[in-house]
Amino acid sequence: MYKFHNKTKDSLYFLWRLVSPVLDPLKVLHGMYNYPLFLKDLLVYKSRNNSETIRVGNLFPQLHDKIPATPFIKHYFYQELWCFEKVLEAKPSQHVDVGSTYQLSGYISKLMKTTFVDMRPIDVNLKNLSVIDGDITNLPYGDGELESVSCLHVIEHIGLGRYGDSLDTGGSVKAIKELQRILKKDGRLYISTPLGKPRLCFNAHRVFSPDFIISQFDQLSLVSFSVVDDSGSFSEHVEIPEWVRDQDYACGMFCFTK
Repeated sequence: MYKFHNKTKDSLYFLWRLVSPVLDPLKVLHGMYNYPLFLKDLLVYKSRNNSETIRVGNLFPQLHDKIPATPFIKHYFYQELWCFEKVLEAKPSQHVDVGSTYQLSGYISKLMKTTFVDMRPIDVNLKNLSVIDGDITNLPYGDGELESVSCLHVIEHIGLGRYGDSLDTGGSVKAIKELQRILKKDGRLYISTPLGKPRLCFNAHRVFSPDFIISQFDQLSLVSFSVVDDSGSFSEHVEIPEWVRDQDYACGMFCFTK
């Protein structure tokens, strides 16, 4: 969750967070503004078109895509490239992802046998990709079984009920202990999570301090650290900088080994 550090903007953002799950006022206003533009485009296109039939029943207004820059979530963009590159460099015989995006597991499966573990499994049919219905607080693997594991932007959600999981105030810590348990000696674990001023944003996520993450992954050693700061800038393979502790919603990427 981002902060504007402006009382009025933060108050409006708070109201938007409460209302938007039911009715997003920004989307409504944007749609109302762009609907006349859609109708204008329709009339202009129709006047220039001599071959295609435009049927009313096939109209499909797209009112939110006329923007100057493509929107994307910088945390997810950078963390998936970071993890993909790390796994590619390590060349494990197989890889297990716990709860990250299904796209990441799909791409890695083109390199090696991959398993995607999630409590909301996807229905896919790919040669090297297996999908398991699993709970991160009780993973279906033995102690020290896996050589390569990723879990990106997941642990901060555990126990908050957002995805249908059970409410558990210690959910994140339990997830961390499980990820450590299943990792093989000399294996690699790729973790990302929000970093900055610690807080709970119920029922979306938690924000951790980097010191908390290091202290909880106490069975592992940190190999490398990368981060996306509040401005969206990506810093790769750096020492954990002091300024991370003052961020509102940075994304820390930790490569650990056992």
